[in-house]
Order: sequence, then C-alpha cells, then structure tokens
Amino acid sequence: MIILGIETSCDETSVAIVENGHQVLSVATASSEALHQKIGGIIPESAAREQLVGIIPVLEEALLLFQPQTDPRQTLEKIDCLAITHGPGLIGSLLVGIETAKTLSMATGKPLIPVNHLEAHIFANWLEKKPDQFPKMPALALIASGGHTELVLVKKKGKKYQFSFLGGTRDDASGECFDKCARVLDLGYPGGPAIAQSAQEVPEKLINKAPFSLPRPMIDQDVLDFSFSGLKTAVINQAQKLQQKNLLNKEMKNFFAWEIQEAISDCLVIKTIQASKRYPIRSLLLGGGVTANRVLREKFQKKAKELKLDLFIPKVSFCTDNGIIIGAAGYFNYQPLPWEKVIAQPSLRF
Repeated sequence: MIILGIETSCDETSVAIVENGHQVLSVATASSEALHQKIGGIIPESAAREQLVGIIPVLEEALLLFQPQTDPRQTLEKIDCLAITHGPGLIGSLLVGIETAKTLSMATGKPLIPVNHLEAHIFANWLEKKPDQFPKMPALALIASGGHTELVLVKKKGKKYQFSFLGGTRDDASGECFDKCARVLDLGYPGGPAIAQSAQEVPEKLINKAPFSLPRPMIDQDVLDFSFSGLKTAVINQAQKLQQKNLLNKEMKNFFAWEIQEAISDCLVIKTIQASKRYPIRSLLLGGGVTANRVLREKFQKKAKELKLDLFIPKVSFCTDNGIIIGAAGYFNYQPLPWEKVIAQPSLRF
C-alpha cells in the first residue's frame, strides 16, 4: 500500500510518500523556523500563513520526487490513500493540511486516514526496518517534543495497535523547557539544538567543579509524571544571580547549557526506566524532536544495555515532524473516514 502523508501540526509543512508503513519513497518539507528565530518562538498565525504558501509546492515536490518527469496529477493515481495529521497541534496549521487532504480525497476518491500526531512519533520506530525487525509488543514509548512529554504503553490486538496513557508532564513539555531556557540565556532558537551546541563547548574544569546544579523535578516521586516548570524557574533565578555578579559570560553559559541538558535528560530517562519496571514490556521506543538529542540517546542506550531492554530510537530525521511518520501511522493504524468527517482536533490525546 502506498500512502501519501501530510503533516502541518506546527511550523513544518511536509508531504511524504511511504510504502507499507516503513519504506520511504519520497519526502518534501518546508519550515518557517527561520521566521520564528527572530523572536525565539513560534507565532501560530505566522506559521499557518507560511504553510498556506508552501503546501502546494511541497505537495508537488513530493510527487515529482516519487515519479520524476510525470505530471503530479497522474502521480496521484499511483497513491492508494491519504493520511493527514488531525491533531494535536496548532488549529490554523492543522486546518491547512486537513483542507488540502480533504480536497485531494474529494477530487480523487482516495480514502482519507486521520492520524494522531503523537501516535505517528511512535511509528517512526518502524521506518526503514524489515517486518521481522519491527518492535515487539507490548512496548513502552516515550514521546518528548516541543509540545508533549508523555509515556505510553503500546499493545497490539490483531492488526490494530492500542495506546494507553501512563503519565505525562504536568506543566511544560521537555522541548518547551529547552526553548525557554535557551531564550533566557540568549542562545537562539530552537532551544534543543542551541543548548546541545553550547553544552559541547563547556570547559572540563567547570564540569569537574560545577559552580551550581539544577533540580531534577519529580524523579523521586512514585508517579509516572514529569514537571519542567520548576526547572525553568530555577534557570531564570540562577541566571539573574549570575548577571547581578557579572558572571554570566560565555563560559558560564556553556556550563549552564550543559547542566540544563543533563537535568532534562536525567528526568526523561529516570521516569521512563521507572515505567519500564512496572509493566511487562518487550521493547522501549523513543519519539519526538527532543529524542534527537545525542546525550539523551546515549543515556538511554546505556540504561537499555544494563537492563537488557530492546531499545528503538528513530534516526534523527524521523524524530522531527514530517509527512513520513504520518504515512507510517496511517498504514499501521489504517482507519479511513469519509473526507467530510475529518476535522481538526488541536487538543487530541491518546
């Protein structure tokens, strides 16, 4: 089955063509990240306007990459069905993709599959693998991104995958914490890569003799929830103290970034491992933009080896929002709806 996936839940505009849920045939993506870098965050209305401009060119590019020198309208005939993110996400952005997909479905008669964006991040772990390499069920999944930090139990009943929410952030998401902390330190946007880059430059002497430490909220509590607002507040307070003493120089910012990265990754790893010990799982899955972080991946690899867990981490390009993961999710949880019944659900959960 060949599925065309469309993703417009936030600031990316992405279209991909995926075969049988795991083979990537083409992908085209446009991002308004450069626009949002000017203020250090996403402006929903601006993101949606950029997506209105980009959706048709991105769609045509994905179709041309799939079948070069062929009219995109003829290439659409090779597509078996369409998959579209219908939530969660920014309402304006979701509508750009949904209305495009509904129009294509109405015009071509192709089935339309609404996809939960969070589920799609989980199915990124099936991409570019052979069927005998797919994650074994039941599995525990950590989704960590700019808007979400959640632990999910994944089971399979027949051909259908089922998802059970186990715990999540009570306030800020991990990616949101990265972004806001990077803004406090004036490191740039998006915050995750900016902090990771700065952390690489920290002098060894500061790591060995840390001038301060940041909290790891809730790691000692017997719940599978996260909290990052207290960590963000601690960063703001510590930065103000250092500024008052004229100590917030480049070297100190690099240590700051290193400690932020350590604190956030510790929280994610510790809580996920706690969950893995409560449930009889066969696989541990990661997904979402934050899981592209090298330090986080290394910590999970070390823990998984110690506990003999079968760990799956998507390659970095599959961690971010894109049409590929939407196409994969559309295949593995194939539940088409008539185009007129597909609506945006910005607060959709599991």
